[in-house]
Amino acid sequence: MTNRVIWIVLDSVGMGPMPDSHAFGDEEPNTLGHIAQAIPGFSLPVMESIGLGNIDGMVGYQPVANPSGAFARMAEFSAGKDTTIGHWEMAGIQTTKPLPTYPNGFGPEIIQEFEARIGRGTLGNKPASGTAIIAELGDEHVATGKPIIYTSADSVFQIAAHETVIPLMELYHMCQIARDMLTGENGVARVIARPFVGTSGTYVRTANRRDFSLKPDTTVLDLLKAAGHSVAAVGKIEDIFAGQGITFAVHTQSNLDGMQQTEACMEKFENGLIFVNLVDFDMKYGHRRDAAAYAAGLSEFDHWLGTFLPKLKPSDLLLITADHGCDPTHKGTDHTREYVPLLMYGKDVTPGTNYGTRSTFADIGQTVAKVFNVGPLKAGIALLPK
Repeated sequence: MTNRVIWIVLDSVGMGPMPDSHAFGDEEPNTLGHIAQAIPGFSLPVMESIGLGNIDGMVGYQPVANPSGAFARMAEFSAGKDTTIGHWEMAGIQTTKPLPTYPNGFGPEIIQEFEARIGRGTLGNKPASGTAIIAELGDEHVATGKPIIYTSADSVFQIAAHETVIPLMELYHMCQIARDMLTGENGVARVIARPFVGTSGTYVRTANRRDFSLKPDTTVLDLLKAAGHSVAAVGKIEDIFAGQGITFAVHTQSNLDGMQQTEACMEKFENGLIFVNLVDFDMKYGHRRDAAAYAAGLSEFDHWLGTFLPKLKPSDLLLITADHGCDPTHKGTDHTREYVPLLMYGKDVTPGTNYGTRSTFADIGQTVAKVFNVGPLKAGIALLPK
């Protein structure tokens, strides 16, 4: 029987438009499909061998006659296309009311209170690309010490600051102040620290990003922890769940670091859940609309996966999925409302099983709950064990 689950979220690796994608401002997005179209000859042979190309509606990847895993296309039930909403739904929470967004920036009542609490003025206060706004306002920030406030199409309050102007601990403290403020009707999904370094014309963001999320309701992580199972969080999982239901956490500097930390957790934890987020796909490639870099990142993961599969034990279950899309060929720089793939691999998986199109990401969390005999969650249908 399975006693350890390795659950890897390829952040933003969507696979085609949801039926309501137009309602979210998206025009036929397809992160995986459009990358395959943009890069001649592109393939992901290891994931294809598990069943990536066999998923209903998958475009650009080869189906195989005898997949080594099971697979499904996951529809998002919740009203959103955000990291927090996507991960929470996977873990059992369906969000029917969209979290607040600020297409015109934050109201004066929010900004004035924030400035009063941190004791200094602010810059920006508008929707923007993170790299663009530090290029635009970085010099003024360095000269004045005022943090740069911005948002996006997602429910986020982002604070950018140069690490030599506002040290990291002070920036994180500012984020906690904003997090404590932004509740109720203004309860944004995440407050995000966006530190950067460099000089005028060459500012670059660092890996010291930190997310301050709303606290979720009960998730499969809480159920596992309460039952005495280890829950190891790799990457920004700890931030997404505000630390709830987690027994061990390690933050990462890159996708490669995340893969290495996953293997380190395999050595450390012989059972329980290892929950991984690989954020470079979203942060470095999708939002920057860089299809070539996105493809390279996917190839890097696929190559690593080929070395990782032989290290799995018979009692392991591997789940590979995503939380939303971020099509690098799409207009703008925001997330895209898409289906996401699910690949399942392990001894308890019947190879070649096509679970079709699922009605909610919560089927993943319900599956994890069933494997460990906890729950059930309020939403989702378990796919394993049969």
